[in-house]
Amino acid sequence: MSLRRFVLKRLLSIVPILFGVSVVTFALVHLTPGDPIDQMVGVNPHVTAADEAQLRARYGLDEPLWQQYLTWMGNVLTGDFGQVYSSGLDVSGIILMRLPETVVLGIFGWVFALAIAIPAGIYAAVNKGEFADTVSRFFALSGISIPNFWLGLMLILIGALIIDLWPVLPPSRQPLYHPEMLWYLVLPGITIGTAAAASIMRVMRTSMAEELNKEYVTAARAKGLPERTVVLKHVLRNSLISVVTLAATLTATLVAGSVVVEVVFNWPGLGRELIEAINAREINLIMAITLFTGVLIVIANMIADVLYAALDPRIRYE
Repeated sequence: MSLRRFVLKRLLSIVPILFGVSVVTFALVHLTPGDPIDQMVGVNPHVTAADEAQLRARYGLDEPLWQQYLTWMGNVLTGDFGQVYSSGLDVSGIILMRLPETVVLGIFGWVFALAIAIPAGIYAAVNKGEFADTVSRFFALSGISIPNFWLGLMLILIGALIIDLWPVLPPSRQPLYHPEMLWYLVLPGITIGTAAAASIMRVMRTSMAEELNKEYVTAARAKGLPERTVVLKHVLRNSLISVVTLAATLTATLVAGSVVVEVVFNWPGLGRELIEAINAREINLIMAITLFTGVLIVIANMIADVLYAALDPRIRYE
């Protein structure tokens, strides 16, 4: 199977995956007590039972669950994700408005994770068994164990209140690319990327240590190649295959972590919007964000599969 056919096959596999995600999410949302009409009626005691029934009929919430799902899915297939019940705003517009903030936060997290994990993993593997290796493993274990919401609060306490280098809240009325906004994103980026950095560093260290003990490394050293060339040109490239695999699977962790991190730092991204939608039982918005997140995760895993062939030409999809 050629790489092009493999990519096409993976793209087609997205359809049943997203269908399953939509069914499960739709069922869970409706199994939770309450719906958008209950939320609206709860804040307005003057709404009568007849008015409530009329609202349910208007939005199709009085229909059987399976019929509601088919109606929603039919609209999605035409590109219509519906409206927010409480405000009447278009769901697609809200996602497009919040998406840049979430993407930039994710980029900050990945940059931090890779910038820390890869050099630390290489250094720990080259100095295996020494003090630096022990320290790196300690910090890796700590990074995996610390909850990101607690880490975010501690970073706010230290960075914003004690040393006063970062603002407590994101700067208002500033474009996303403004230096003040990018500076504010340092703390959320560290928070969301710490666990990923720890996991990648551990895998990088293990993979590098295994590669350093293989025969081709001994042969390269016997030929008189500098140690730097052996490590960075030969060993590193083969070790990155495992790292790419883990990095793709950690995409889901970063996306899930962004929900908590955005709430802690009051960052106006999709994660915070999802929490607000769940609290308000905004079904259309919950489903749209869930599907969009699923697409990102599947695409990230597909990109990882494609990168296998770039990192190691011996890999073929048969």
